Amino acid sequence: MKKILLVCAAGMSTSLLVTKMKKIAKERGLDVEISATSGENLAREAEDIDILLLGPQIGFKKEEYQKKYGNKFPVEVINPVDYGMMNGEKVLDDALKLIEKK
Repeated sequence: MKKILLVCAAGMSTSLLVTKMKKIAKERGLDVEISATSGENLAREAEDIDILLLGPQIGFKKEEYQKKYGNKFPVEVINPVDYGMMNGEKVLDDALKLIEKK
């Protein structure tokens, strides 16, 4: 099972995106767990994941999170257009590609 974690400032703006990603994953029959959290809860949530996706509003923290977690899993900022459009399919596809590259 692949585990995808999205993080944003408060953990709320990613909830809709997570819902859309889960719907696509279910339709495709993928064995994927997708969840969201806030930046302040990241440390306890990031123990057992395959990728960390950052909401564009906290993209400035990418370098910090890469230093802390980059040797464990990929850390990437969600494309702002895909995030704004809540394009769950594209974000899911991008995440799965990054997981496969690691």
